[in-house]
Amino acid sequence: MLFSFFFTTLFADKLTNEVVKDTTFVIVSKIILEGNKITKDNIILRELQIKEGDTIFTIYLTDRIKKSTENVMNTSLFNFVTITPELDADNGVKIIIKLIERWYIWPIPNLDLADRNFNTWWKTKALNRVNYGIDLTTNNFRGRKETLELLFSLGYDENYGFLYTIPYLDKKKTIGMNLSAGVTLNHEVALTSVNNKIVFFKQEDIYLKKQIYSTLGFTFRRNIHNTHTFNISYFDYIFADTLLKLNKDYSINQKSNTNFISLSYQFKRDYRDYKSYPLTGSYFDINITKSGLGILNNEDLNNYIVESTVRKYWKLDQRFYFATGLTVMTSSASPYFIENGLGYGRDYIRSYEYYVINGQSFGLLKTNFKYNLIPPKVKKINFVKTDKFNTIPYAFYVNLFADAGYVKSNENVSLNPLTNQFLIGGGIGLDFVTYYDMVIRVEYSINKEGEHGIFINFMTSI
Repeated sequence: MLFSFFFTTLFADKLTNEVVKDTTFVIVSKIILEGNKITKDNIILRELQIKEGDTIFTIYLTDRIKKSTENVMNTSLFNFVTITPELDADNGVKIIIKLIERWYIWPIPNLDLADRNFNTWWKTKALNRVNYGIDLTTNNFRGRKETLELLFSLGYDENYGFLYTIPYLDKKKTIGMNLSAGVTLNHEVALTSVNNKIVFFKQEDIYLKKQIYSTLGFTFRRNIHNTHTFNISYFDYIFADTLLKLNKDYSINQKSNTNFISLSYQFKRDYRDYKSYPLTGSYFDINITKSGLGILNNEDLNNYIVESTVRKYWKLDQRFYFATGLTVMTSSASPYFIENGLGYGRDYIRSYEYYVINGQSFGLLKTNFKYNLIPPKVKKINFVKTDKFNTIPYAFYVNLFADAGYVKSNENVSLNPLTNQFLIGGGIGLDFVTYYDMVIRVEYSINKEGEHGIFINFMTSI
């Protein structure tokens, strides 16, 4: 994606100068799509900053092409997108869009780590902490950018479920819907945390935790960059008595059965050039979740979470970039089974990958200075016949980074000393970026406690 955009921008600059050098504006006479064998035309046209019949000042044409390329690439439906203007009669320009679609159907064995990240799992290398099964995912279902996923997972956890997303329900393509449901069964669970490390408890003969869930959601996306999402979810948890005896704060009032309804809202404003590995642009979101509405019988949970993230990306020079991101969260006191903090997903301080820092609120600041060591290149594998796999883009980036965070907690502070204190970590790393949104980061980092090591991650840090 990143690479297609890079080459397209240079090519478009050249053609734009040749096509419109003697005029002040151009009229888009026609938009021609090539290569979208599965994807419907209207899915692509929805993302463009150029429409047939538009009158565009020449100084803005290159920028419109650049932004259109970014938008189409960020649908995650294509490996390559090339947008080219061609001179037409009567001061007109044809816009030629050449596409190489991704492979959309993935009936593949599912191997998933039960731990929070690869580094935590690698310390034990325990094969019994790996989930396995079949994950059948169809992206771009019916050529309409829909996703259909069926999950059948055994191993450390058992998970059976489905997900169906429809990005557009209306003719204006502004309203979407998602539906999911499933069951998760656990023989081993995170019981508590001591010294900011998770203590696990396992019982082979019974399920310690059972979870049934379902979600119905709607999205509203009137313009390209702003998205509103509303979800209503139902959760039903069943806990073994043994679990509740070992941690009296694990559930609500030590109840073995907890069910509740959750409402959530997210606003997202996304101007990143390439969402899987952004180099320029900005991002903002805010998430508000209220769990426990008092509708169900014996619905004792009454919890809220508000979390917001802002990120900014700059190009400093031809090969130098800088990025920073700030995430803040506040919540009410929660039972342990839904407690949150730093150490989960993307919310962690680099060099503290082995730790969880739970609390009612936190702040997390990340900074990244990077150099494009090997600029975007494309490798052709001639013996692979399909263009969905035989053209491989790649690039390498060297990173210097520093992160800082603080978690405020009123619970189990004496057992978890990293709470209620300022934490900082930093280091150097190498990022490998290639197609199908694949990012591999290898980093050496050190934290305030003097602990250091090499860590591997599989998503962009900011």
